Amino acid sequence: MTGESKPASLRDAYEKLLAATDSKVAPLSAKARRARTVARLAAVQALYQMELAGTGVDAVVREFTDHRFDGDLEGETLAEADEVFFSELVHGVVGEQAAIDSAIAHRLAVNWRLERVDATLRAILRAGGWELMHRPDVPVEVAIDEYVEIAKSFFEGPEPGFVNGALDGIARDARG
Repeated sequence: MTGESKPASLRDAYEKLLAATDSKVAPLSAKARRARTVARLAAVQALYQMELAGTGVDAVVREFTDHRFDGDLEGETLAEADEVFFSELVHGVVGEQAAIDSAIAHRLAVNWRLERVDATLRAILRAGGWELMHRPDVPVEVAIDEYVEIAKSFFEGPEPGFVNGALDGIARDARG
């Protein structure tokens, strides 16, 4: 789970996610679904940044809302993100991290610790875990599909399948 393979660019990851989002059926408009997709990707990036740089939650949320949304990613303008959803997601993961980490750890192989999991993968699992545990308004299949697509943007190996299985297990535990 440490064989991280970065996409050619963040723009490539964004394009892949939007293409996958367009095929999903959800009770939100196409624009709102796309805004949530951008928010999820940004949340994973923010959680990763917080872990590596030790940045606090309020500072990283402010950085994203002030400088990254409606801004530019590798020279191209991004679609508008659902900034409220982004903020709730990042704050929610931080506020519930112990419970989320416990739910994730329950899905790891015997003798694996969450600390051994790649930082990007941890961020994906934490964001997906929080949504499944604390946002019953988000359909399980939408949340899982979105985070599997995010994982595919960063990993070419077995990690997306692991994300799928772990989040499916967390959903069963959280939503019955």
